[in-house]
Amino acid sequence: MAQYGKRLTGDFDQILQKIENGILESSVSASLEESADFRTATARCAVRVFERYSYLGSNRVSLNVTLFQADGVIQLFAATTGGSQAMFFKVNTIGEEAFLDKLIELFD
Repeated sequence: MAQYGKRLTGDFDQILQKIENGILESSVSASLEESADFRTATARCAVRVFERYSYLGSNRVSLNVTLFQADGVIQLFAATTGGSQAMFFKVNTIGEEAFLDKLIELFD
Protein backbone atom coordinates (compact mmCIF):
# COMPACT_ATOMS: atom_id res chain seq x y z
CA MET A 1 0.00 0.00 0.00
CA ALA A 2 1.19 3.49 -0.82
CA GLN A 3 -0.19 6.57 0.90
CA TYR A 4 -0.11 10.35 0.61
CA GLY A 5 -1.33 13.20 2.76
CA LYS A 6 -1.32 16.94 2.23
CA ARG A 7 -2.81 20.07 3.74
CA LEU A 8 -4.48 22.18 1.06
CA THR A 9 -5.94 25.65 0.71
CA GLY A 10 -8.66 26.76 -1.66
CA ASP A 11 -12.23 25.92 -2.47
CA PHE A 12 -13.31 22.44 -1.31
CA ASP A 13 -15.58 21.82 -4.33
CA GLN A 14 -12.92 22.92 -6.82
CA ILE A 15 -10.30 20.70 -5.19
CA LEU A 16 -12.67 17.74 -5.23
CA GLN A 17 -13.48 18.32 -8.90
CA LYS A 18 -9.76 18.58 -9.68
CA ILE A 19 -9.19 15.21 -8.01
CA GLU A 20 -12.07 13.49 -9.81
CA ASN A 21 -11.19 14.89 -13.24
CA GLY A 22 -7.46 14.37 -12.80
CA ILE A 23 -7.76 10.72 -11.81
CA LEU A 24 -10.43 9.80 -14.35
CA GLU A 25 -8.48 11.48 -17.17
CA SER A 26 -5.18 9.86 -16.13
CA SER A 27 -6.03 6.41 -17.51
CA VAL A 28 -8.46 4.95 -20.00
CA SER A 29 -9.31 2.22 -17.49
CA ALA A 30 -9.80 4.54 -14.47
CA SER A 31 -13.27 4.63 -12.97
CA LEU A 32 -15.01 6.08 -9.95
CA GLU A 33 -16.31 3.03 -8.10
CA GLU A 34 -17.85 4.54 -4.96
CA SER A 35 -18.35 7.94 -3.40
CA ALA A 36 -19.81 9.43 -0.24
CA ASP A 37 -20.19 12.99 1.03
CA PHE A 38 -20.79 14.15 4.58
CA ARG A 39 -21.48 17.62 5.93
CA THR A 40 -22.17 19.31 9.24
CA ALA A 41 -22.46 22.99 10.06
CA THR A 42 -18.68 23.25 10.46
CA ALA A 43 -17.13 20.34 8.55
CA ARG A 44 -17.20 18.53 5.20
CA CYS A 45 -15.86 15.18 4.12
CA ALA A 46 -15.75 13.56 0.68
CA VAL A 47 -14.64 9.99 0.11
CA ARG A 48 -13.85 8.72 -3.39
CA VAL A 49 -12.76 5.22 -4.41
CA PHE A 50 -11.20 4.93 -7.85
CA GLU A 51 -10.03 1.81 -9.65
CA ARG A 52 -7.93 1.15 -12.71
CA TYR A 53 -6.17 -1.66 -14.49
CA SER A 54 -2.40 -1.80 -13.98
CA TYR A 55 -0.61 -3.03 -17.07
CA LEU A 56 2.64 -3.34 -15.13
CA GLY A 57 1.10 -5.61 -12.50
CA SER A 58 -1.53 -7.24 -14.73
CA ASN A 59 -4.16 -6.57 -12.07
CA ARG A 60 -6.56 -3.91 -10.80
CA VAL A 61 -5.58 -1.34 -8.20
CA SER A 62 -7.72 1.00 -6.16
CA LEU A 63 -7.11 4.55 -4.97
CA ASN A 64 -9.07 5.69 -1.92
CA VAL A 65 -9.21 9.46 -1.45
CA THR A 66 -10.57 11.34 1.55
CA LEU A 67 -10.91 15.12 1.47
CA PHE A 68 -11.80 16.69 4.82
CA GLN A 69 -12.45 20.32 5.74
CA ALA A 70 -12.96 21.81 9.19
CA ASP A 71 -12.21 25.25 10.61
CA GLY A 72 -11.03 26.46 7.21
CA VAL A 73 -8.40 23.74 6.87
CA ILE A 74 -8.60 21.15 4.07
CA GLN A 75 -6.78 17.86 4.53
CA LEU A 76 -6.26 15.29 1.77
CA PHE A 77 -5.42 11.66 2.45
CA ALA A 78 -5.08 8.96 -0.18
CA ALA A 79 -4.09 5.29 -0.09
CA THR A 80 -3.77 2.65 -2.78
CA THR A 81 -4.25 -1.08 -2.53
CA GLY A 82 -4.68 -4.17 -4.67
CA GLY A 83 -1.46 -4.10 -6.66
CA SER A 84 0.30 -7.09 -5.15
CA GLN A 85 0.36 -10.47 -6.84
CA ALA A 86 1.62 -12.51 -3.90
CA MET A 87 -0.52 -14.40 -1.41
CA PHE A 88 1.25 -13.55 1.86
CA PHE A 89 3.66 -10.71 1.06
CA LYS A 90 3.29 -7.49 -0.91
CA VAL A 91 5.37 -7.70 -4.06
CA ASN A 92 5.14 -5.77 -7.32
CA THR A 93 3.39 -2.70 -5.93
CA ILE A 94 4.49 -0.60 -8.92
CA GLY A 95 0.90 -0.27 -10.14
CA GLU A 96 -0.26 1.11 -6.78
CA GLU A 97 2.55 3.65 -6.64
CA ALA A 98 1.95 4.75 -10.24
CA PHE A 99 -1.75 5.28 -9.54
CA LEU A 100 -1.00 7.37 -6.45
CA ASP A 101 1.57 9.39 -8.42
CA LYS A 102 -1.26 10.61 -10.68
CA LEU A 103 -2.93 12.20 -7.66
CA ILE A 104 0.33 13.63 -6.30
CA GLU A 105 1.04 15.29 -9.66
CA LEU A 106 -2.19 17.27 -9.28
CA PHE A 107 -0.93 19.06 -6.14
CA ASP A 108 2.88 19.13 -6.30
